[in-house]
Amino acid sequence: MTIEWLWLGVGFLGQALFSARFLIQWLASERARRSIVPHAFWLFSLAGGITLLAYALYRRDPVFIAGQGAGLFIYTRNLVLIRREVRLSRARQ
Repeated sequence: MTIEWLWLGVGFLGQALFSARFLIQWLASERARRSIVPHAFWLFSLAGGITLLAYALYRRDPVFIAGQGAGLFIYTRNLVLIRREVRLSRARQ
């Protein structure tokens, strides 16, 4: 197996993780019968974004790198906000 095939696999894995987040969001919204964004959406966003960023860095694609890098900040920030909300909720109980 050449390094190109390995990185192609990394790219497809990242895309699969990134795409799975939409399926997760859709199923959670259908279950709740309203639009919601579950915690797993942000986890899959982060995992897919990191994997795709690694692939973009390997490919040396500045457009792809900038897009994934900016997204990682947003996904991480949302996870931090969720964690803070959970901690505050537990402290109030």
